Amino acid sequence: MKVGDTFEVKAAVTAADTAESLGSGGLCVLGTPRLAALMENAAYTLLQRSLSEGQSSVGTKIELSHVSPTPVGMTVRVTAEVAHISENGKIIDFKVAGYDEAGLIGEGTHQRAIIDIERFMRKCQSKKES
Repeated sequence: MKVGDTFEVKAAVTAADTAESLGSGGLCVLGTPRLAALMENAAYTLLQRSLSEGQSSVGTKIELSHVSPTPVGMTVRVTAEVAHISENGKIIDFKVAGYDEAGLIGEGTHQRAIIDIERFMRKCQSKKES
């Protein structure tokens, strides 16, 4: 993986994806949480392709401007592009953008950290034990 690599996901907007259904608003339009999830998924999928067995990534930050509504029934396309890789290679920054059939609907940045799955889950489970 290198700076400039991209990945795209597409999804049809359903009633389950709306702000009303997600509890983030009262309208039957694509909810911002769903747009954010699609952006995370594009970055996750791109990154996962280059990781070793036993590794994954977790989202650590997302900044998103949702600039245009998308009605149920339209298809959205979301892209993630590697913008920066930390010196140690464990923190990856992405530029993310979403489009519907009429144009740009949202854009921003997303950061993911590469983790060792076993160690991460052990640390997570230890929270219950303390």
